Amino acid sequence: MSRTFAVIMAGGVGTRFWPKSRGRSPKQFLEILSQGTMIENTLERIGPLVEQDDVFVVTNRQQVDMLRKLVPWLPSEHVLAEPLGRNTAACIGLAALWIERVNPDGMMVVSPADHIVKNPGEFVRILRLALRVAEEKDALVTIGIKPTHPETGYGYIQHAEEEIDRNEYRAEGVYRVKTFAEKPNLETAERFLQSGDFLWNSGIFIMKARVILREIELHLPDLYEQLRDVGKTIGTQVYEQTLEHAYRIIRNISIDYGIMEKAGNVFVVKGDFGWSDVGSWDEVVRLTPTDADGNSLKGRVFSFDSKNNYIDAGNKVVAALGIEDLVVISTDDAILICKKGKSQEVKEVVDFIRRKQMNEYL
Repeated sequence: MSRTFAVIMAGGVGTRFWPKSRGRSPKQFLEILSQGTMIENTLERIGPLVEQDDVFVVTNRQQVDMLRKLVPWLPSEHVLAEPLGRNTAACIGLAALWIERVNPDGMMVVSPADHIVKNPGEFVRILRLALRVAEEKDALVTIGIKPTHPETGYGYIQHAEEEIDRNEYRAEGVYRVKTFAEKPNLETAERFLQSGDFLWNSGIFIMKARVILREIELHLPDLYEQLRDVGKTIGTQVYEQTLEHAYRIIRNISIDYGIMEKAGNVFVVKGDFGWSDVGSWDEVVRLTPTDADGNSLKGRVFSFDSKNNYIDAGNKVVAALGIEDLVVISTDDAILICKKGKSQEVKEVVDFIRRKQMNEYL
């Protein structure tokens, strides 16, 4: 196996986790559902596959100091600070430039920093299988999650009916990808679930650095040209200036839409390791144990005649009297109250705050 590098994407703000997730305390730097922050847990999970010196984290400039305090062992040159958010194609392409410089045949395991995995041992096994497929077939590989319910907050991957090379890989669950699907409505999600050939898109990708750069050159030639300009300046005094210029003109496009949907040699490995992207407060509710009244209560909460609520009191005292099916999130300067099933709409709150230029709440 070629040398393996990890690329952790940690530049987002997590607007659907407002009011906990802000620019100064984004989702990946919060403790959600488990001890330790989400990025610390992500790095720990990836540990059996990748040496510490082979880990890269892509973040934004505002979060660099926070990241270095949280992960002091990370080499400073492996913290790749984007001047602007330009989606996952640019993020992964930038990391591939750095890895190609170290080892052109280096394997990349690309993962978001803010996911939950309940079975890390199985997670590592699936990634080892995906690394074999990516290396031996010069392929782009993604991990698809076996769906448990008709989720509308995830993208989906449709795979071919027949597994590939079952004898060669001695494991079930390696398929060619037929198509990627955007987040569906409930009716479509139910149809996906019934079909049996759709998986949740985990956003985890495995490939060689040179292979993803080749695919970017083929399918996003403008992005490739700008990335190559940046690559020529790595390690020089003009790197930051060149990066800033490139990111002001680089196209904002996801790796799924820009590359994976267009490339010909794309495989998916089916995984079932207790995964969630924890994309909303409703997902936290679903994954959190409840008491006899169906409540999940965190902090100093007094509950009377109240059922099926998720309440995080933060540093306050919260009294819940006669309420049902609510999500309540309290912080020092803001409170979110919403019906269960409506937390995807939290982004509307964030948009409102932006329009009103109340930036101290972002």
